[in-house]
Amino acid sequence: MALTIAIDGPAASGKGTISRAVAERFGFAHLDTGLLYRATGLRTLDGTDPLSAAMSLKPEDLEADNLRTPDVAQAASRVAAIPEVRAALIDFQRAFARRAGGAVLDGRDIGTVICPEADVKLYVIAKDEVRARRRLVELLAKGHETDFETVLRDLQARDAQDSARATAPLKPAQDAILIDTTDLSIEEAVEAACAEVSKKHQI
Repeated sequence: MALTIAIDGPAASGKGTISRAVAERFGFAHLDTGLLYRATGLRTLDGTDPLSAAMSLKPEDLEADNLRTPDVAQAASRVAAIPEVRAALIDFQRAFARRAGGAVLDGRDIGTVICPEADVKLYVIAKDEVRARRRLVELLAKGHETDFETVLRDLQARDAQDSARATAPLKPAQDAILIDTTDLSIEEAVEAACAEVSKKHQI
C-alpha cells in the first residue's frame, strides 16, 4: 500500500527515531528532510551562497559526520528561513513522498507545506528539558564538548527561530495527531505512532 506519512516536530522530540521505526515496520522508504537543510547549512559555513548550496546538494552530502553539531543546526535554521532555499528543496521532497512503495518523511513542515495531503500526519513533541538531555547525550557520544545549559539554549533558540519564520513555520498541521514523548520510552513512542498509522488505514 503506497501511503505518505508526515511526521513533524521540534529537534530531539523523537520524530527521527519514530520515523525510521515506522518506515521499517511498514516497509516504507524514509527521508529525514532536516538533513537537507543541515547539509545546506553546513556548506554555507565556508562561505557558499545558501541557494547555490541547496541547488547543488548531492546524496553523499546527507551522510557527512558533522551534520548534528550545534553550529550546523543553527546554520540549518538560518537557511531554512530563506524562501528560495525551501523552494529549491521542495521538489526533491515531494517526489520522494510519492514513491510507489510508500514513504515516511520527517521534518518541520511536512504536514503543512510539503505534503499537506499526506495520508497520516503526526506531530511529535517533548518538554524542552527532556529534548535537551537527549541531544546532549547524542552530542557527547559523538565527542562534542558541550553542556546541558548550552544545548537547552541552542534548542530553544532554534525553536523560536523556526516557529517565527514567515515561510513554512514550525507548527502542527490542523489535522495532525499529537504524540508527546516526554514520558514515553522509545518503544512506547514507536508503538503509539504505528498504532495511529494502522488505525487510520487498517494495515
